[in-house]
Amino acid sequence: MIAVGAATVAYLIATGQALTLDGLFLTLTALILAAGFGLYLIYMIRRAMEPAKPAVPAAKPATSAAPAKAAPVQG
Repeated sequence: MIAVGAATVAYLIATGQALTLDGLFLTLTALILAAGFGLYLIYMIRRAMEPAKPAVPAAKPATSAAPAKAAPVQG
């Protein structure tokens, strides 16, 4: 998607359509989409390079958990 956005901008500039109002908005849209996908790609690569976190052991259930006593109702 990044390459498609860059190719679209290059085509619009090469044909001279980037100087029209529609061409300007299409160029801006293509650049924004390419930047968004590029930032997401950088995020995913950095996330994949992080060391794996150790597994958290399962919580042990309480063996002597007494049920809470209800307060007496007055009135």
